[in-house]
Amino acid sequence: MESMIELCDIIAKNPEKFSDKIAWICGRCPPLELLLSGSPRVSRSHLNAVLVVARLLSKCPNCTDNRPRSVMLEFIRVIPASFHRSFWPQSYNDDSIVSFFADFLKYVSESADSSPDFGLEIAGLVGEVVTAAFNIHDTNGGDLAISRAFLLALSQNFPPILPSDADNLINYLLDQLAMSVPESPRELITGSSETSSSQSSPLSVKHFQGIEVSSPVNDSSRGPLIANGGGAMFRQHVASFEGESVESMEKQEIAFKLIAHILHRVSIDQKLLVQVRFIAKKQLQSMSAFLKIRKRDWTEQGSLLKSRVNAKLSVYQAAVRMQIRSLLSLEADAKTSKKLILETLALLIDAAEACIVSVWRKLRVCEELFNSLLSGIVEIAHPRGGQPLRILLIRLKPLVLAACMQADTWGNSQGALFEGVLKTCCEIIQSGWAKDRAPIDTFIMGLATSIRERNDYEEQPQVDKEKQAVSAVQLNVIRLLADLNVAIRKPEVVDMILPLFIESLEEGDAMTPSLLRLRLLDAVSRIASLGFEKSYRETVVLLTRSYLSKLLSVGSAESKTLAPEATTERVETLPAAFLLIATGLKNAKLRSDYCHRLLSLCSDVGLAAESKSGRSGADFLGPLLPAVAEICSDFDPTENVEPSLLKLFRNLWFYIALFGLAPPIQKMQIPTKSVSTTLNSVGSMGTIALQAVGGPYMWNERWSVAVQRIAQGTPPLVVSSVKWLEDELELNALHNPGSRQGSGNEKAAVSLRTALSAALGGRVDVGSMSTISGVKATYLLAVAFLEIIRFSSNGGILNGSTSLTASRSAFSCVFEYLKTPNLMPAVFQCLTAIVHKAFETAVLWLEDRISETGNEAVIRESTLYAHACFLINSMSQREERIHNIAVNLLIQLRDKFSQVLWNSSCLDSLLFSVQNDKPTVISDPAWEAAVRSLCQKMVREWIVISLSYAPCTTQGLLQEKLCKANTWQQARHKTDVVSLLSEIRIGTGKSDCWAGTQTANIPAVIAAAAAASGTNLKLSEAFILEVLSTGIVSATVKCNYAGEIAGMRRLYNSIGGFQSDAPQTGLGGGIQRLISGAFSQPAETENDSFNEMLISKFVRLLQQFVNIAEKGGEVDKSQFRETCSQATAVLLSNLGSDRKANLEGFAKLLRLLCWCPAYISTSDAMETGVFIWTWLVSAAPQLGSLVLAELVDAWLWTIDTKRGLFASDVKYSGPAAKLRPHLAPGEPAALPDTNPVDQIIAHRLWLGFFIDRFEVVRHNSVEQLLLLGRMLQGTTKHLWNFSHHPAATGTFFTFMLLGLKFCSCQSQGNLQNFRSGLQLLEDRIYRASLGWFSYEPEWYDTNNINFAQSEGRSVSLFVHYLSNGSLDSLQSDSRGRAYDNGNSLVEANEHPVWGKMDNYAAGRGKRKQLLLMLCQHEADRLEVWAQPLSKEGTSSRPKISADKWIEYARTAFSVDPRIAFSLASRFPMNPHLKTEITQLVQSHITDICCIPEALPYFVTPKAVDENSALLQQLPHWAACSITQALEFLTPVYKGHPRVMAYVLRVLESYPPERVTFFMPQLVQALRYDSGRLVEGYLLRAAQRSDIFSHILIWHLQGETCEPGKDASGKNSSFQELLPIVRQHIIDSFTPKALDVFQREFDFFDKVTSISGVLFPLPKEERRAGIRRELEKIQLEGDDLYLPTAPNKLVRGIQVDSGIPLQSAAKVPIMITFNVIDRDGDPNDIKPQACIFKVGDDCRQDVLALQVIALLRDIFTAVGLNLYLFPYGVLPTGPERGIIEVVPNTRSRSQMGETTDGGLYEIFQQDYGPVGSPNFEAARRNFITSSAGYAVASLLLQPKDRHNGNLLFDNEGRLVHIDFGFILETSPGGNMRFESAHFKLSHEMTQLLDPSGVMKSETWDNFVSLCVKGYLAARRHMNGIIYTVLLMLDSGLPCFSRGDPIGNLRKRFHPEMTEREAANFMKNVCNDAYNKWTTAGYDLIQYLQQGIEK
Repeated sequence: MESMIELCDIIAKNPEKFSDKIAWICGRCPPLELLLSGSPRVSRSHLNAVLVVARLLSKCPNCTDNRPRSVMLEFIRVIPASFHRSFWPQSYNDDSIVSFFADFLKYVSESADSSPDFGLEIAGLVGEVVTAAFNIHDTNGGDLAISRAFLLALSQNFPPILPSDADNLINYLLDQLAMSVPESPRELITGSSETSSSQSSPLSVKHFQGIEVSSPVNDSSRGPLIANGGGAMFRQHVASFEGESVESMEKQEIAFKLIAHILHRVSIDQKLLVQVRFIAKKQLQSMSAFLKIRKRDWTEQGSLLKSRVNAKLSVYQAAVRMQIRSLLSLEADAKTSKKLILETLALLIDAAEACIVSVWRKLRVCEELFNSLLSGIVEIAHPRGGQPLRILLIRLKPLVLAACMQADTWGNSQGALFEGVLKTCCEIIQSGWAKDRAPIDTFIMGLATSIRERNDYEEQPQVDKEKQAVSAVQLNVIRLLADLNVAIRKPEVVDMILPLFIESLEEGDAMTPSLLRLRLLDAVSRIASLGFEKSYRETVVLLTRSYLSKLLSVGSAESKTLAPEATTERVETLPAAFLLIATGLKNAKLRSDYCHRLLSLCSDVGLAAESKSGRSGADFLGPLLPAVAEICSDFDPTENVEPSLLKLFRNLWFYIALFGLAPPIQKMQIPTKSVSTTLNSVGSMGTIALQAVGGPYMWNERWSVAVQRIAQGTPPLVVSSVKWLEDELELNALHNPGSRQGSGNEKAAVSLRTALSAALGGRVDVGSMSTISGVKATYLLAVAFLEIIRFSSNGGILNGSTSLTASRSAFSCVFEYLKTPNLMPAVFQCLTAIVHKAFETAVLWLEDRISETGNEAVIRESTLYAHACFLINSMSQREERIHNIAVNLLIQLRDKFSQVLWNSSCLDSLLFSVQNDKPTVISDPAWEAAVRSLCQKMVREWIVISLSYAPCTTQGLLQEKLCKANTWQQARHKTDVVSLLSEIRIGTGKSDCWAGTQTANIPAVIAAAAAASGTNLKLSEAFILEVLSTGIVSATVKCNYAGEIAGMRRLYNSIGGFQSDAPQTGLGGGIQRLISGAFSQPAETENDSFNEMLISKFVRLLQQFVNIAEKGGEVDKSQFRETCSQATAVLLSNLGSDRKANLEGFAKLLRLLCWCPAYISTSDAMETGVFIWTWLVSAAPQLGSLVLAELVDAWLWTIDTKRGLFASDVKYSGPAAKLRPHLAPGEPAALPDTNPVDQIIAHRLWLGFFIDRFEVVRHNSVEQLLLLGRMLQGTTKHLWNFSHHPAATGTFFTFMLLGLKFCSCQSQGNLQNFRSGLQLLEDRIYRASLGWFSYEPEWYDTNNINFAQSEGRSVSLFVHYLSNGSLDSLQSDSRGRAYDNGNSLVEANEHPVWGKMDNYAAGRGKRKQLLLMLCQHEADRLEVWAQPLSKEGTSSRPKISADKWIEYARTAFSVDPRIAFSLASRFPMNPHLKTEITQLVQSHITDICCIPEALPYFVTPKAVDENSALLQQLPHWAACSITQALEFLTPVYKGHPRVMAYVLRVLESYPPERVTFFMPQLVQALRYDSGRLVEGYLLRAAQRSDIFSHILIWHLQGETCEPGKDASGKNSSFQELLPIVRQHIIDSFTPKALDVFQREFDFFDKVTSISGVLFPLPKEERRAGIRRELEKIQLEGDDLYLPTAPNKLVRGIQVDSGIPLQSAAKVPIMITFNVIDRDGDPNDIKPQACIFKVGDDCRQDVLALQVIALLRDIFTAVGLNLYLFPYGVLPTGPERGIIEVVPNTRSRSQMGETTDGGLYEIFQQDYGPVGSPNFEAARRNFITSSAGYAVASLLLQPKDRHNGNLLFDNEGRLVHIDFGFILETSPGGNMRFESAHFKLSHEMTQLLDPSGVMKSETWDNFVSLCVKGYLAARRHMNGIIYTVLLMLDSGLPCFSRGDPIGNLRKRFHPEMTEREAANFMKNVCNDAYNKWTTAGYDLIQYLQQGIEK
């Protein structure tokens, strides 16, 4: 229901926009057919919808949609059906029904009143509905309770009704009440009635006769009811009243209320009106009798009696309202009307008097009845005036006195009866004042003189009782008259009453202390507070004289006999009177006068108190302090003060210090005492002074607050501007000759100096004050108290203005003392100490309020900035000692509260202080130069520090200052500022501005700073920003945009484009409060239409960018930046508008500016975002919270939509996703739709801006801190939120660094209230950080040196922050209070983040150490990747013990087992880790079955030999990678059934096409397939994929031995199996698959057989023979494909392309096919040449190219720009095969046949001169391909690398072919002449290294690529080795000697660290550089084979 109400309220604001929502709500109402059914039953949702529709109509009466009205009218029409219980839901009880009717009728009445037309429609239905409610009977199925609930709600909210229905309804009600119409005047007096019908109905009254038997009440019957023998009649009355039931009285109340409502709505028939008045009169007549019945006269007692009385009084109240309504329609001048009015007034006053004396007067219902009577009296008499008014005033006085006579009228507060009387008197006096003044004056004077009337009560027997009564009347009348004066505020009334009061005080009964005197003093003070000058002066003189007289009488002999009221008058009444006047006075002149008078009184009181030896002056002066504080509350102490007033202030503070009235100024626990109402004797003066410094504090809190308020309005107590207190007579004159503080009392002086030293915190010791006299010490103590209290009370802000500027800083007062010339050294030392103590107090005040929010936080920050601005301005003071103190304090303030660095006003003051050119009387160039030098130093230091913390915001602020060109142009010393800024630089290059780990050193922050600068930098390169030049450029751009908008506005206005008469509607919401006052030039009214038009235009443009991005389009960078900048300029220029439309547009525009970069999610868009966000928060700091709130929402939105840093889907995880399933476990992932790295970089920029804002707001905005906390909590809530792309490493740990920095705020105070949340956040950060290491370490190269370096730097900064102990388990806050961090979150040993734990602190320490070690290792890894050629190693890392490794393993496994496996992969040769993790895996085997990485720890050859029970878990284990599965197929696992079953399950879980790559290995696995499981898999996979089956058959054929060659042993069984498997595959083909198979194989068998045909032919005829044979071959079908590339479909053979190739004993041929891509354009036909070999074994080439293909995939996955071309090779039979020709290539030997030059010269011939774009592109291609093959050559060790086996394509890339010698084999009987790991001949080095000495950039680039490629390959060492391992028994030559697998593993060097591996690869490159054996082998090949070298 609450949500529907909220929706209703939103719709009501603009119903036209939400017509669909209105239809939806109306549709939820009960349908018409349901309501019209015989017995409808509605649901709760139906009723809720009806209420919402009714509410909507009440809030939006002019809604044009008619559906809500129709729904309402239909429901009102069927309300009679609701009087049956079956109508309501079963869950609805009576209370729910009452509540529904009350709300429904309330809304209906409001909507009817708002819309007359709708009200008329409702009126036509109301009569019938109400009549139906009355006619409900128990017998007709109705429910009386429901109809009664409806009538009760109707009596509170009555809708309109037709006059005819009204008459009928009243007739019905009168019939129910059984009242007859009076027919004669006699009946009007006596009345008569008949018995009503006994028929039961909601309002039938069976015992109504009780109101008939009441006797007539006339003027003579107001005495006691039982007097004159009336006992029988009295008992008859009681019996009559008791005869009425409570139920019948409640029905009467409803009936009377309904009649009153009807009379209010419409006019009724006069006869009916007479009946109504008659009934009401009868009720009024019986009221007085009822009220006079005593409790004991009732038969009932207790709660029963109380409910009866309440019910009856409610009936009377309803009758009163009914009677008043019936009289309001009378004609004013009619005689009968006047008579009726007078009679009714009499009855009402009689009833009111009866209420006052009734025993029930304290009941709430009786009070309401009394107020109804009085309001009725006023309502009747007020509009008529004349005789009714005069009669009323005559009767009103006794009523007022009767009310005042009640002793209980006044308790601690005014009673309800008295308030009613007061209100009535005020209304009558106000209304009659202008109409008939005389009776009003008489009435007032009559009340006033009643206080002087005395009764001779001494003659009465009950003296005390009567005296009490008389006293109550007087006291209450006095207060009543005072209240009348305050309410009426007329000087004439004051002049009537005040003299009587003063006369009573001075001459009458109130001369002596008594309660009457206290009441009169209170009254005169209230009257004086009205501010009428005459009364004010008379009263103040009276009060002052009274206070001094009371003070002088204290201690005298007669004072011992005074009444207690005398002390109360002095201590409470008179001080309260002074305070009341001070509060009430508003006139400036009177306030100034009163200030003088009060301060003079304080001086007089101080002097008088001095003479009271042994008495405390605080008792006398203290009570006056609140009044002084109030009158000083608006006093501006910075204005020129009259000397006399300054003297009075000085005297006041002198006595405050003298009497110890100042509150303690030391920080300690201070016991307090309440104010003493008696005189207290105290010790010596020293005791008081020291007590005031440190406590115990004996005065009450009000005095303490008063002293603090006085301090805010006290001017500096500078005695003289020429001589500083040289003449002490002025102060000594304040003392009497015998005073204890006289100048001759050295003991008192010592005590004062001691107190002064203590007050200054020991900054000045007592011995240094020996030259300071007692009076000077008192003066200095007073100054110390004043100035310290100024800062402790409100932070040091002076009175006088609401704006908190530098002029309001209390330092302006403190520094005034230092300006006095010729000060004694001791005095100046004390004054300096006072300044520092005041500063310390200000700092404490600011620190204590660090956690404030809302307006309190704004006040705190404004106070801080005001002080900072004043201190900045004070740096230019001529006095050296003053500006030195100012600089010292400013530095302390800046270091303590860093937010001042980015405050605009502080920066303005600082910059202008450099160029300040204040005119001076005496020109002093030396002084000016010194001050300027000091300011320049401060400005430079200020800007450098601010840049080091928040470079974005600082640049934004500087740009804003540069935009204010007019201000800068006026400055003479502008060059000073320019020179300062020009020396400051920031960037990723070397910068000497700051050192260490400042925020600006975080790469993300400096990248954001570059974006905020507005320059179009390439963040991929190192950069240096000059703050001045970039600031001027960006400021110019911003000014240009602002100028464009201003020009467009002027043009728009000049052509009359605006509507001057547009309605102005202000919106007083939170946004308006934030944006108001942003600039000094608010938008004019005539610009509103222009603003609306422009804002809506930019909203549309930005939405278009969003639409483009959402559809996957590319957003134009420059256009987006320009649009955003223009929109920002529009927004900033429009901040002053208060029109609702503008504000709505503003909100949309601001939101889009914040969200668009997030929607687009590119680095370019984010650069623009950072620029405009910085512009916004710098130009309009009040928008900071709004901007940050939108950005946090957008950030969390990117989590939900999985973008950038939060792209957690597998396809965005980088290398791991791209290498599935060959080298990484899991299903193959689709390619990502967008580049995740670009989005990650966008998040990195965004995060830099967040960190910048955090540094700015961390100390001054709890709201923005909490927004950042929301972002951090939302981000770390779930571990799976984060992307695990390796390119996100730096961004991820930068985010975690922000989290740790945020958590550190718990110790600085402003987030101390959120410690539990911060502790939880800290644990989440630790958990998320450790979670990053739950994945295998990966590499990723963005071809961006700066990005790679920043990644390592980011992790290093996180390690540095973490290792510095920033977050310890036991922390302390800013006050040193320690608290246990995190233990409070552990409940029942269960932590919300870490789960079950025994010792949180110990576990936290271990997790932190593990995280540190892992992060340090990651930082080292990233450092190697960023600087692969660096010689720096990590040997300085401390060695880790075996126990520590075990602890790491256990801790990692307890957090997440995957972290333990990742830890092992980072340190693969660590035996301690492997052993411990193996034990952990085996002990937790059932918990980790979802982790494939755990397999090697329990699936081992040993476990297979032992048939370990752990292998039983394999059926439940997650699938591993294919290469991991291949390892389990090797012989060492002996074909264990469980292992084999797991392997086959893994293989079958992947598509056959993915497994096809490893077909050679699978075929070899048949050798060990004793259980024929592998064969079964191959057959099943062949049935699933035709291509798989074809490739498998070719490989099976390729493994077959040539006929005639014997196969023995194990190989023979393998050879026998091959044709069987082949035939099984063929037999399993479907007819269609068999057809494809036959056509495919027949086609390529025919092509291959050409080689045999050519063999007998002479060489010169072989080409023609190829053509003849090719012409015979027909292409059957369009589904044939190249066997070496199944994705290429054959479309034909180029018959002229056949070429016979040279070979020793065979005739290989090369044929070119026309092919198309299987999934590409069928018309895009390309040539593809293939070599068909017969007599050559191609299987070794297949293995080598498999490894090269894996390396290519690895390089591509990690983003390395390394080129490899694993061309296709397929063995198609015994010693037969097909080899793809590398397109567009020629061998190096072929290139040498056409030129005598080397590669360097050939490249120049082919691609142009050195340095040309084509040549350099070719060189880059050569470098990338050479580096790729260098890594492949290192691993594979291919030999026979002559120039015939090196190809170059047409783009300069190198390709290696012919891998006949790899691993352990080499030509020449394995003589291994080629000793280099890869070929790098001299001609190759010429291209790679133009320097020739390995010092060129290209050489470094080549080596870097080699190192990175080697590091990337090492990561997947096992996958490559497993691929080679399964071929070990294949009989390939490469396995014929040595230990090929072991040596291959050694070449990966798994024992090396990353840096060691990088150095190894670098040495490999250096070793291969122009090695002589390489050149020697080329020479041998040239000599032997004729291959060009």
